[in-house]
Amino acid sequence: MSGNDPARLGSPAFLPADLYGSAAAALAERQRYAPHFWHPVAAVDALPPGHGLALELLDLPVLLTHPPGEQPRAYLNRCPHRGVALLEPAAASRACRRLVCPYHGWTYGLDGQLLAAARESDFLEPFQRQDWPLQPLDCAVMGPLIWVAIGSDPLPLEQQLDLVLAEAGERFGTPRQLLAQTTLELACNWKIAHDNTLDDYHVAIAHPQTLHRYQGPVRDYRHALSPHGSLLATPMADGEFLTFGLAPWTHLLLWPDGRLAVISFPPLSLERCRMDLWLLGEPSQAPMAPAWLESMLTFLEEDRRLVESAQRGYASGLRPGPPHRLERRLLQQQQLYDTLMGLRQQDPAHRHGSSTPSPH
Repeated sequence: MSGNDPARLGSPAFLPADLYGSAAAALAERQRYAPHFWHPVAAVDALPPGHGLALELLDLPVLLTHPPGEQPRAYLNRCPHRGVALLEPAAASRACRRLVCPYHGWTYGLDGQLLAAARESDFLEPFQRQDWPLQPLDCAVMGPLIWVAIGSDPLPLEQQLDLVLAEAGERFGTPRQLLAQTTLELACNWKIAHDNTLDDYHVAIAHPQTLHRYQGPVRDYRHALSPHGSLLATPMADGEFLTFGLAPWTHLLLWPDGRLAVISFPPLSLERCRMDLWLLGEPSQAPMAPAWLESMLTFLEEDRRLVESAQRGYASGLRPGPPHRLERRLLQQQQLYDTLMGLRQQDPAHRHGSSTPSPH
């Protein structure tokens, strides 16, 4: 280590490049980092009462239900008998009064309780329906989104969203409809995609005709940080445009007119991640959704080229350069990652050691 090394001097520094290509780090992220947080999995209006929705979250089969008169719920999407999915993953929810396993016909209510099993009198041991509910996951509604936690002891959702609640408040809580959504695959580690979306240093240079037009001159940038999130606020004619970065890999973009974009980068492999984009707004804003989606995808395509190039650069043995003051949001998230992954407490040669898997 050289005498002017930032790490030696205690100056802020980016995470080392080897973390972006380490299988051991990816395993620790799945076991230690991701279970610490809540994950937005659906828009509230996309799961009406009496509906179910199956999806995957970090390779876990997840089933959302909305019992009439109650809040949405989440379960592992597997029949407790032999593990078969009760619903197949789909882009949209489906109306269902009950859930029937296609393997042996075990039938569940939307509250996760077993209603009936085929030929119940023929089990080899005494059979009680109440002994076989679906395995629940923590589920909450905040703002216009349904959030699910896969860990047994997640951070309180109010703490994870503290900056959003403090800065957006009622604007975030306004009911909205899902106006458009799309999913793309990126050829990069999720951390590169997440880093990029937190990086305010590149916007004016890489997006002069797209995102930069929303965010305006760098001199007008306002930043705020909390233990688990960050904010870039920029003025628009009718209010502030707010861009929140949230651990583990989510971004909320809130326009003064109430439109909300949700961008997430869940990992698929060491060198690939998914980009989920949801656009939410009031029913009156539906006619503008196609143009809005096209605008978002234009600057996200500009970012795709950058992050996929950065992936190749990181894989070549890059030592990241010095942080800029406009990368403070990126540093905040990387320092949180560092802390929760226990990197500072471990010898560098063993910083990606194993941890106890989540019980889910």
